[in-house]
Amino acid sequence: MSFHHLESADDPRVADYTQLTDMHLRKLREPAEGMYIAESSRVLRRALAAGHRPRSFFLAEKWLPDLADVFEQYPDVPAYIGSAALLEEITGFHLHRGAMAAMHRPAPVQLAELLAGAHRVAILEDIVDHTNVGAIFRSAAALGLDAVLITPRCGDPLYRRSVRVSMGTVFQVPWARLEEWPAAVAVLKEHGFLVAAMELTADAVDVHVLAARDPERLALVLGTEGAGMSDETLAAVDLAVKIPMRAGVDSLNVAAASAVAFWELRPRG
Repeated sequence: MSFHHLESADDPRVADYTQLTDMHLRKLREPAEGMYIAESSRVLRRALAAGHRPRSFFLAEKWLPDLADVFEQYPDVPAYIGSAALLEEITGFHLHRGAMAAMHRPAPVQLAELLAGAHRVAILEDIVDHTNVGAIFRSAAALGLDAVLITPRCGDPLYRRSVRVSMGTVFQVPWARLEEWPAAVAVLKEHGFLVAAMELTADAVDVHVLAARDPERLALVLGTEGAGMSDETLAAVDLAVKIPMRAGVDSLNVAAASAVAFWELRPRG
């Protein structure tokens, strides 16, 4: 087996794991280097089950028995082992979820490939909070969405926090980053999708009204935190839809709203 015991936080072999808490740095670095970090043994196993390839493993020695089968499956992939204090010095936080792995990013999926045969699609417009991105992916996986599309300024679904919050379901739901938005609304319509924006507009229909229509193909756009949907997007979509609120509450967090909408707008046929 390719086990390497670490003695120093400056070891260049573990550069993939340094400064993991610096979000700005990691957002720029990881896509450029074609990698992402899978944090926790469960997430790591889900990434491998999805066919993603590991670059290296990173863990404390006490976790070795739990992942013995993984190391046997990938005998040529280096596993870097260190004390809890040393691993924390390298990453910037205490590892308490087992192993981590630096993974190769999968090849991007083409939009036409995602839309072929899809009936329910979510579009995340400029959602920058990685916790929300991960939570939406988890709901999408649990409630049977066929694909998730993200706009150019949306957070990275493969950023460590997104992956962790999603419990690795970002590996289960096909997704793609759109090159142009909201121009891609026209592409969705060409593929037969009714495009609905989750937004509190004056003419927004209640979600159960749209559910009763049970459109064969539906793309649901979720807007960014705070500012909500852009005017350009609202002008391009077919309609706006809302979740009726009570007790003077005007709206839900975007991740919570996504779960309600995904369930209510599931295909009925």
